[in-house]
Amino acid sequence: MPNNNILPPGMIGIIGGGQLGRMMAIAAKQMGYSVAVLDPKTNCPAAQVADRQITAAYDDREAIEELTQLSDVVTYEFENVDLESAAYIEVEGKLPQGAYALEITQNRQKEKEIMKACDLPVPAFAIVTNGGECEAALSNFTYPVVIKTCSGGYDGKGQLKLNSADDARQAIDFAEENEHCIIEQWIPFDKEISVVFTRSLDGETAFFPIAENEHKNHILYQTTIPAAVSEAVQEKAYAAVNKLADKMNVVGTFAVELFVKGEEIFLNEMAPRPHNSGHYTIEACNISQFGQHIRAICGLPLMDVTLLQPAVMVNILGEDMEEVLHALPIAENGFIHLYGKSEAKTKRKMGHVTFIAASQEKIQQQLQQFEEAKQR
Repeated sequence: MPNNNILPPGMIGIIGGGQLGRMMAIAAKQMGYSVAVLDPKTNCPAAQVADRQITAAYDDREAIEELTQLSDVVTYEFENVDLESAAYIEVEGKLPQGAYALEITQNRQKEKEIMKACDLPVPAFAIVTNGGECEAALSNFTYPVVIKTCSGGYDGKGQLKLNSADDARQAIDFAEENEHCIIEQWIPFDKEISVVFTRSLDGETAFFPIAENEHKNHILYQTTIPAAVSEAVQEKAYAAVNKLADKMNVVGTFAVELFVKGEEIFLNEMAPRPHNSGHYTIEACNISQFGQHIRAICGLPLMDVTLLQPAVMVNILGEDMEEVLHALPIAENGFIHLYGKSEAKTKRKMGHVTFIAASQEKIQQQLQQFEEAKQR
């Protein structure tokens, strides 16, 4: 048996105690593993289902060392892990995902540059570090464009869309304030899709069905599976993502978001961990993105992925909680996942609900019944 196999009841350390960490921990516990979580908040979602919590800041070196020594293998639920800490864990031989994927995905410039180096289709972009460079760069674009911070930012934060030259002043001020920014050509896409996959230590890759995403106010609202795209688009998307995964030597579950325009694809952003658009896999597939991730980081063979039924996943935000709880005693369909967060804030992801059925038509009926139950 290879030395890199971690078997139950081995300890899996997770940096981050949010909902992704929680669902990782649940998958690990189902397989018989022990789980330790590092998070600054006591009783965070992942800690509620873990064996142990280390309560400390994510970049607390002593806490990182404690988690590393306690664990047989370490993973993370978000990409903004301190790189020095990640390098330390990798040197200790306990971070099979490595620090490189984190380094790339923490920086939008590096993301786009590695995509371009792989000769993959990306929107035209330019890197600027101040207002003057921004003003000069904008002259090479046609509107609309989008300017984003190169680091940080999620769910629409840290970015600004410019619809015409009248908005240039806002972009210049944005660049002056945030310094390291990326300007991208706006793609008038037909739809956004995401490719979620898992790659093993030996380079074996298992893809989940392509998901089609719908956003509201820059936050993922609904994911439909399978995506309504042609076979040619599917093949292009899988091939592009596979090339990127090999280049980055990805280990574990990983996600890439893409724009679809006609039969063209454009790679947008990526996440080096399970993804919101992959939550449907818990009920709709024979193996979830979380279970597959645990298998990968523990050196176990990946399962061949099968879509059991079409699905629609809907996020539950803080403002939805009261209606969702009202629907629970009434609604017959929908797999409810609530994350155990203590406070239901507006736009905060509190959970999700997944509907599965033999056809999208039947799923739409389930969705309508659920919406009606929320209003009763």
